[in-house]
Amino acid sequence: MLSLQITALIDKELKKYPADQRQSAVMAALRFVQDEKGWIASADMADVAAYLGMPQMAVYEVATFYHMYNLKPMGKHTLTVCTNLSCQLCGSGDTLEHLNKRLGIGLGEVTPDGKYGLREGECMGACVDAPLLTINNKKMCGRLTGEKIDRILAELDKQ
Repeated sequence: MLSLQITALIDKELKKYPADQRQSAVMAALRFVQDEKGWIASADMADVAAYLGMPQMAVYEVATFYHMYNLKPMGKHTLTVCTNLSCQLCGSGDTLEHLNKRLGIGLGEVTPDGKYGLREGECMGACVDAPLLTINNKKMCGRLTGEKIDRILAELDKQ
């Protein structure tokens, strides 16, 4: 069941669209769920579908198409590394290797303490700063080196 906070946010989002186009708010609705819960469960997708009056499969299609949605718990800090061609050519493989070694996890995994999750993502639209990663789909960090990654992790460890 969606919380009152989430439904209020969805209702505000719905004001942007014609009344017969409620499904237009699906991406925002999924973001609101994830922001509150940290990830989006199948039951949450069903609740979003019911609230927006759209098929559950349509919500599932959106949630699985975009890399910004976590369909399982991914840790307090979800690190998403861009693995698109531009980032690959600029060293995202080295970025992933460094994170694998530092965190002791692979793609799609979470550290045993639940602090970090590691994912790959498609183009983040900032090729000029390749290679890059996002933290919780909110903060983008680019022009990554091993040293810069270590500084980012040290800052996150303080939180």
